[in-house]
Amino acid sequence: MLRVGIIGMGFMGITHIQAWAQTPASLVGIVSADRAQAEKAVAQYGGTVYDSLADLLPHVDVIDICTPTYLHREMVLQAAAAGKHIVCEKPLALSVQDTQVMLDACQKAGVMLLVAHVVRFFPEYALAKAIVDRGEIGRVGVVRLTRASFKPASKNPQSWFHDLSKSGGMMMDLMIHDFDYARWIAGDVETVFARNIASRFADVPGDHAFAILRHTSGALSHVEGGWAYPAPMFRTALEVAGSEGLIEHPTGSSVPLGIHLRQTQTSDAEIAVPSSPLAENPYVTQIRHFYDVLTGANTTPRVTAEDGAEAVRIALAAIESARTGRPVAIQEMQS
Repeated sequence: MLRVGIIGMGFMGITHIQAWAQTPASLVGIVSADRAQAEKAVAQYGGTVYDSLADLLPHVDVIDICTPTYLHREMVLQAAAAGKHIVCEKPLALSVQDTQVMLDACQKAGVMLLVAHVVRFFPEYALAKAIVDRGEIGRVGVVRLTRASFKPASKNPQSWFHDLSKSGGMMMDLMIHDFDYARWIAGDVETVFARNIASRFADVPGDHAFAILRHTSGALSHVEGGWAYPAPMFRTALEVAGSEGLIEHPTGSSVPLGIHLRQTQTSDAEIAVPSSPLAENPYVTQIRHFYDVLTGANTTPRVTAEDGAEAVRIALAAIESARTGRPVAIQEMQS
């Protein structure tokens, strides 16, 4: 039986433990700065509260890292050195150099590093990818993605989310979801051009940004993201335009988790393909997939460590572009 340990019992740690509980894996233990939350979790899901990652590692096969981003590097290196497989929340790290060190350490140790880019597991996003892969809309030309919400922990100015050295900011922490998805849909990215509010107005409480990704395929992705709305507002939208059709998942659709596929051959018809969030929580879908990969039932991870590293590279290019006002080539982001 796969033995799992989780480090971090914030919102994402709780989400992951709930998902692992729906697999055959055994929850062995938890490490968390919030001892009370950890004890509450083991009372409900089993396992033991450990004082440190070092104490937990000898007892598990895989460690699930759900801590703030700035802690990922050292925890991944510690787990890899102990020969443990790793699930790590996104973003993988805050620099290209750190992601490479992490990938190299896992490869040397012969352990898997699975990055939790959960948007790939949301049913509407996964369905859009499947439609593209089947060639139903022809060659992808333009991808448009939106993900905009209120700023996390907006009532706690001491939160790590508000420290750029710890979170990387909105483009790294939030928009990275769609940077990864755009690359999944349209292929590798060669240049990024971005603008954001925070780089122009230092006194604004949130951030809102727009980035244009040019893919090596010739496709363009327009990615909008923001931590600027009042709580609890959260908007997402998806559009993929191809040479033979259009996939849409617009905010406000009568099918909230559906995709509208309009093919150019039958432009007068609109086909709604609904999917329900009640079928399975995407975080559960993600963890089930990781379980299958870790146990050998599925040998093809939907998200690889290299995918996680490339998403960080794109986010850093967007941040640099917004700072300098110029397009940034992905190959420039070497450190």
